[in-house]
Amino acid sequence: MDNQKTPILLFDGVCQFCDQSVQFIIRHDKNGIIKFAALQSNKGQELLREHQLSTTDLNSLVFIHGDRYFTKSTAVMEICRHLGGEWKIFAVMLRLTPRPVRDTLYDFVAKNRYKWFGQKNQCMIPSKEVRNRFLQ
Repeated sequence: MDNQKTPILLFDGVCQFCDQSVQFIIRHDKNGIIKFAALQSNKGQELLREHQLSTTDLNSLVFIHGDRYFTKSTAVMEICRHLGGEWKIFAVMLRLTPRPVRDTLYDFVAKNRYKWFGQKNQCMIPSKEVRNRFLQ
């Protein structure tokens, strides 16, 4: 796998909301180009270090594409852009919203995600059909 060309989403592997978000992306990424790794996994920690990001503050999605990375609402915007179709329109709407406003909303949801959606005791185990999209 060429990490320079493959978009990778790092997500909180014990967060129910994050798990559902990954499932949503899998369903809508028709070309299956986005790869996944839990922030807590060895690969997730390696990628965080590689991009000089905190390996302990796990309150943001991290979307990596090539040598660039995106966090918080900008990560969501980039994911939508990669999903294409109507999600590109949503990405444009996010881009038109000032980043401090987007990130304040993102931080509010991130802060409350365990309370609202719950936690899992372990990272999800993907089905056989999508297992190759998860980095080890």
